[in-house]
Amino acid sequence: MQKFIIDSPLDMHLHLRDEDMLKLVAPHTSKTFAGALIMPNLVPPVTTKEALISYKNRILKACEGDTFIPYMTLFFQGNYSYEFLNDIKDEIIGIKLYPAGITTNSETGVSSMDVDVLRPTLEIMSKLNIPLCVHGETNGFVMDREKEFMPIYESLALNFPNLKIIMEHITTKDAVELLNKYDNLYATVTLHHLLITLDDVAGGALKPHLFCKPIAKRYEDKEALLQAALNAHPKLMFGSDSAPHPKHKKECCGCAAGVFTSPIALQVLTELFEKYEKLDNLNAFISLNAQKIYDFEPLNKKITLIKKEFEVPNIYEYKNENVVPMYAGEKLNWSIESIL
Repeated sequence: MQKFIIDSPLDMHLHLRDEDMLKLVAPHTSKTFAGALIMPNLVPPVTTKEALISYKNRILKACEGDTFIPYMTLFFQGNYSYEFLNDIKDEIIGIKLYPAGITTNSETGVSSMDVDVLRPTLEIMSKLNIPLCVHGETNGFVMDREKEFMPIYESLALNFPNLKIIMEHITTKDAVELLNKYDNLYATVTLHHLLITLDDVAGGALKPHLFCKPIAKRYEDKEALLQAALNAHPKLMFGSDSAPHPKHKKECCGCAAGVFTSPIALQVLTELFEKYEKLDNLNAFISLNAQKIYDFEPLNKKITLIKKEFEVPNIYEYKNENVVPMYAGEKLNWSIESIL
C-alpha cells in the first residue's frame, strides 16, 4: 500500500482562539504538526509580553504530550518602543499587522497604511530582524481587496528593504507575481484557496463552512496559487489560516468568516500533490521553505500517511464548543498511519 512521509510539517498561519475553543482545536494541529505560527487576534489582542507568555502557556497546556512548538506573534501597534521589542524579540517569530476591521477581531488594527505612520515600529523591526506578517486587504469591493493592497506591499518592500514581509494567505494571481518582484516579500497560502473558488462558496446553494476572508477568488487565481505551491516556490509556504467558529456562528444569518482545516490538512495536501505528481515537492512546501524564510529549525517529527480511505467527522466537539471541518462527512484517499 502506498505511503508518504512528511518531515516536521509546519503551519505558518493558524488561529487557535482561547479557552474551551483552544482546548478543542489546538490538539488537531499539535498532534500532526511540529509547529505553527499562532495569530494574535484574541479579545483583547496580544500586545504585551505578559499576555504573549500567558497565551503561549495556555496553548502548551492544551497540546500537552505532543511534540509541538507554538511560534508566537504580537498584534501590530504603531507605538512599540525599541526597548519593548528588543526585550520580547526572542519570544516571538513575527508581528502581525491587520488593517482595522478587515477580519475577525481586528477592530483595533491599523487605521492608516501610510508608510510614515507605520515607520517608527517598522524601522525598529528592521533593526531587530523581526518579520512583519500582513493581512493584505483594503476595504474596497470584496473581490478586489487583495489586488488593491498590492501597491501597499510594494511601498513597504521599497521603504523597508531589510524588513522581511510575509503576505499572509494570498488568494490572487497578482500576489503570486509580486513574489518574484521584491527580495524581501514572501507569502503563505491556505489549503482551501488551493482547492476552491467563489463558485464553490456561493455558485449554487451557499456553503457557509467554505466562507472565509480573504474570500475565494477566480479560477485563474486558484490556478496561479496551485502552480506555485505544487512547484514549491521557494518564497511560498503553507499557512492553513484554519479559523474555527462554532457551528451556530457559521450556519446563521451573518455567517462568520473562517474555514476549519487543521484535522485534514496533511491528508488533503498529500492527495492534492499526488494528483499532480508533485509529491516530491510537498516537504518543501509544508516545511523546508518556512525553515529557510524564518530561519529556524523545528522539532523532529515524522508523519507517515498511507493511501487508505479516511472519513472526515461531521463535527468536532469539546464541552460546549463545536466546529464543523471542511469536507465534513466526506471521504479522503489518504489517512495518517503513524506519528514519530
